[in-house]
Amino acid sequence: MPIVAHPSEIVETIEMIRYLKFDVRAATLSLSLMDCATSDLKLMLSLVEEKLKSILPGFVEAVDEVAERFGVPIVNKRLSVTPLSVLAEPYASKSLEDGRRALVKLASTIDSTVGECDVDYVGGFSAYVARGSTPGDQALLSCIADVLSSTERLFSSINAAQTGIGVNVDAIYEVSKQVKRLSELTPKGIGCVKLGVFANLPEDVPFMPGAHHGPNMPSEALHIAISGPGVVEHAIKARCQGKSLTEVFEEVKRVVFKITRAGELIGKEIAERIGVKLCTVDLSLAPSPTIGDSVADIIEAMGVESFGAPGTLAALALLTEGLRRGGAMATTNVGGFSGVMLPGSEDLGLTDAIKRGSASLWCLVACCSICSTGLDMVCIPGDTPVEVIAGLMADVLSIGVMNSKAVGVRVIPVPGAKPGDEVDFGGLLGRSVVLDVGGFTPRDFICRRGEIPHYKHRW
Repeated sequence: MPIVAHPSEIVETIEMIRYLKFDVRAATLSLSLMDCATSDLKLMLSLVEEKLKSILPGFVEAVDEVAERFGVPIVNKRLSVTPLSVLAEPYASKSLEDGRRALVKLASTIDSTVGECDVDYVGGFSAYVARGSTPGDQALLSCIADVLSSTERLFSSINAAQTGIGVNVDAIYEVSKQVKRLSELTPKGIGCVKLGVFANLPEDVPFMPGAHHGPNMPSEALHIAISGPGVVEHAIKARCQGKSLTEVFEEVKRVVFKITRAGELIGKEIAERIGVKLCTVDLSLAPSPTIGDSVADIIEAMGVESFGAPGTLAALALLTEGLRRGGAMATTNVGGFSGVMLPGSEDLGLTDAIKRGSASLWCLVACCSICSTGLDMVCIPGDTPVEVIAGLMADVLSIGVMNSKAVGVRVIPVPGAKPGDEVDFGGLLGRSVVLDVGGFTPRDFICRRGEIPHYKHRW
């Protein structure tokens, strides 16, 4: 039976793409490098380079062809690989320095190779350390700043907390020291945008910095990240004036269904062309620093005067639930974060709310209980102590552990910046206001080190 589309539906779809900034934010190829693992470093580097060069050109070509065929922008072509801490184990087990040296060379090889193949970003400088760390994990944690400051496309994710396990404060403290050092090694601390620490990090994330080739994955897989805050905002403004919150919820479901269908169609086409499985479509609404592409503006379109005012969390809950229900109906391959994202510098509406004084650091921490990415792309003063950074991370990751949800922290200590200063990173990274972290410290608490256990009924 032929599918019949109403003319208004066709017009709405065209409008979505042309005027409302709907796009596929990323097509991420997830690739296992376990078949390249060996104790011979020179051989391993050669195997990794050879594998990437044999696969990536076909992936890039397929993405470009599909984007042109359907007329839907695909913003980034990305790669995620096996956590490199795993590949470093044979070297780190000899000595920490051997592990560091292997990781630096491996990271450099991957970074230069994906650049030659026209892939935008690569994730996988990663480690799972919620319960503790292996020699490979320790080597990776110790060289994050050196690697990220010397590479262009490589991103790092550290899973330092897990529901049913707890929060590894030792790992958080080490990551905090790397964040501080990375901010000093790169202009405006911009290298920190490539490092995130997480609780309950999904293994199939297409977004950076969380992307990596996790366990339970086939050797090759494709993940799609959709985006369309402008589409949702327009739908609420155009069709929900004077309507109840229930009707707003229904409209969000309807629009997200349409966005997700488009993302799945494009993902299946790319996957078929390169002969891999479309594993997941990440439903997350990810803003960009352009007018009309803001999550904060959606909240205000619902009736909250300014993002951060009372009612903000309730509006975010409505948006998140509508997003997940509409998206789950549109695709069976839901994965990744699949929630609302609030990256501080990438959402113009959020930046404006901070300037107005309605949103603050603690407002964003509260939003972590609803949103999927936690405290993300948030600028803080450059002289913020390591212990305060670690305390922020521990707070957010504890929310994730206690509520069994994925959250992450990506903070940017901006050298020389004070609260209220505006920082412009340029391009897709946007601009933001430096937030006040307060004048008190959790030093004595964080310096106790150790773990914060969490109980979960397992049987």
